[in-house]
Amino acid sequence: MLNPKDKKRILVLGIGNILWADEGFGVRVVEEFHRRYATDDNVTVLDGGTQGLYLVSFLEQADCLIVFDAIDYGLLPGQLKLVRDDEVPKFTAAKKVSLHQTGFQEVLSAADLLGRRPRELALIGCQPLDLEHWGGPLTAPVRLQIAPAIELACKLLAQWDSPAKPRTAPLPASERLLANNIDHANYEIGAQPI
Repeated sequence: MLNPKDKKRILVLGIGNILWADEGFGVRVVEEFHRRYATDDNVTVLDGGTQGLYLVSFLEQADCLIVFDAIDYGLLPGQLKLVRDDEVPKFTAAKKVSLHQTGFQEVLSAADLLGRRPRELALIGCQPLDLEHWGGPLTAPVRLQIAPAIELACKLLAQWDSPAKPRTAPLPASERLLANNIDHANYEIGAQPI
């Protein structure tokens, strides 16, 4: 067993924009992962939202990276796909919602240029159905992939000697990743899913 200080530094990252329906998949998965599982101190769980190049500093500190995102793979809506290591940059150039939004491909490239890109990469992507519904919730086929995406991440964490542990009690509101009524449950109250 590795000494805790020798463990790989792992970043579990959800990216996307919750204001554009299925574009919020990555954020909603990392939010649910954090709600359901506890991790060791070597694992950072982060809602990366649309922070773009701001995320480079987090990537620089990680040995291993798991990213949840909505990716247009050209598959059926709601289909999950796990992409690893050198394949990841090929799939991170998903449709940008606005011209000022930095794609995750640029974030990976910046970390790579600095010589500090994580050694192991895993992208858990879900084929979106709708990226145009402003203020809309996740569509049903995408929402159904939250739990399977979390299961994939748990398998990866176990492979990297940092298994996630189910929480025995619900998280208090003060420890949630998202607050101010933008967490998944509160945000979608009254929203009409597709």
